[in-house]
Amino acid sequence: MNEQPAPPRTGDVIPELSEGQKRSFLNLEGLHKPLKSPIPQATVDRARAYRMKRLRDQIAAHDCAAILLYNPVNIRYAFDYSNMQIWSTREATRYAVIFADGPGIMHEYKGAQHLTRQGAGVDEVRPATTWIYSITDADTEAQARRWAAEIADLIATHGGGNRRLAADKLDPHGLRALEALGIEVIDGQELTEKARCIKSADEIELMRWTLRVAESGMWRMHAASVPGVTENEIWAELHHENIRSGGEWFEARLLSSGPRTNPWYQEASDRVIAEGEMISFDTDMIGPYGYCADLSRSWTCGHVPMTPVQRGIYRLALDQIEHNTAILRAGMEFAEFNEKSWRIPEVNQPFRYSLAIHGVGLVDEWPVVPLHVDMTGGWGARTGRFEEGMVVCVESLMAAPGTESVKLETQVLISRDGPVRLDSFPWEM
Repeated sequence: MNEQPAPPRTGDVIPELSEGQKRSFLNLEGLHKPLKSPIPQATVDRARAYRMKRLRDQIAAHDCAAILLYNPVNIRYAFDYSNMQIWSTREATRYAVIFADGPGIMHEYKGAQHLTRQGAGVDEVRPATTWIYSITDADTEAQARRWAAEIADLIATHGGGNRRLAADKLDPHGLRALEALGIEVIDGQELTEKARCIKSADEIELMRWTLRVAESGMWRMHAASVPGVTENEIWAELHHENIRSGGEWFEARLLSSGPRTNPWYQEASDRVIAEGEMISFDTDMIGPYGYCADLSRSWTCGHVPMTPVQRGIYRLALDQIEHNTAILRAGMEFAEFNEKSWRIPEVNQPFRYSLAIHGVGLVDEWPVVPLHVDMTGGWGARTGRFEEGMVVCVESLMAAPGTESVKLETQVLISRDGPVRLDSFPWEM
């Protein structure tokens, strides 16, 4: 990166930059203020309609009357409903029932029904019948039976005689109660993952904006990466940019420095970072419009030149990213990708990442393609192919005995003309 300004300490006022400096940090509009999305509402509306059609097509393809959704990400996909998503992951108090040929019904937590309005695929809003133990206590099974009777009544009304129901998340009390009423419940996870994996042009436009916000936050992280700051202080810069620009939440807090980069998967801490130590991170950011920016970069604290060891590890990671990105093609079988993928040197294999490629949309999603070292073994059959309209993340984690880790990741659209990188924040080499 050229024309680099003297980086501020976290929390300081960020100095004014020249236009050339702003361009070098990919932050033309958002230096001192939130980024404002230029995307028109019509794009959002088309993306919503496309997603609902994808979901209903999958319901019909699996010969189900409807799907029951508790996963807040799937509810977001169907209804563009974003309220209290993290809380909803552990408290099963709101759910949706969507029919293949019938209404989309949102069941909202008691007292919050006014938050959900009809539109964006929601044809009706009802109060949720909750049967989680923390609320119902000794009445859990009775409440589950009441809940199941309501679901069965909806299926009888709108299912056209079909009594098959897909469900993405369902605890034992609910499953048993539905089956006692003659409802055949199938696993809805494959259904939702297959619906979500192919993006429309409008979805790509929304995702590009999330990436734009993420890269603006990464500039703030880059500027804050000076000796004496903590990992938490650097990580907070990404949160700052995401939240002020309309983003939502993070799937993890994966930023570490120096010896904490190896082994990987250590989250940000109050460790103070010294000049020259490697800083590696993975954004896992759910940004504006609910789309995920899943990018990884690594650089040295203070942006001093890398040591020969750091440079060698970085070069290997970048080679893996560039090779595995270049070979991606629509129609390529996962097995073919595995055969052609970059081979990790044996000395680096014990420190490898957990996979080569994964899908990404509202969050990380199907498909997941293992590294060549892991293609056989505990993963099971990796059948399938890359398809036009998929967005995938190409991953690398590189280290050797006693070294720091370099983490790199890029987000790639599978197009009819080949792979298209959606992110543009520069590599260090």
